Amino acid sequence: MTELLNKAFDELTTVELFEIYRARTDVFVVEQNCAYPEVDADDLVAKHLWFAGEDGHVRAYCRLYPAAQAGHWHIGRVLVNERDRKQGLARKLLQAALNWLQQQSEIDVIDIAAQTYLTRFYASFGFQAIGEPFDDFGVMHQNMTLTFVK
Repeated sequence: MTELLNKAFDELTTVELFEIYRARTDVFVVEQNCAYPEVDADDLVAKHLWFAGEDGHVRAYCRLYPAAQAGHWHIGRVLVNERDRKQGLARKLLQAALNWLQQQSEIDVIDIAAQTYLTRFYASFGFQAIGEPFDDFGVMHQNMTLTFVK
């Protein structure tokens, strides 16, 4: 069984925070061979959304946090644990994130810096590419945006 969890930073238990940081490091630092500051201040203001397995491990994860521009929020650190891929968790996770964001009255636009190989995936949810792809610590990304119609 997999449970969907959605918590602010100060609601996370130490074990949940450990599992989140372990999953993010495993995917973004180790698997993608990318040395960068994985833990940052955005964690403190983010809503952390993830699917947890029965053993507590993070199967899929993302964080949602306010962007600099009013009415904009950012989806970041989207991942599916390597052993949990090919089960539709990324689609379920992103849909859950968008559902939560759309319920917030102050949020009109969602921004994401997508790894370029995932732009078609995000486009399937209505995200549109903005600008040119860019290198972020050795991994190519594409800024994308989605505007909610309310």
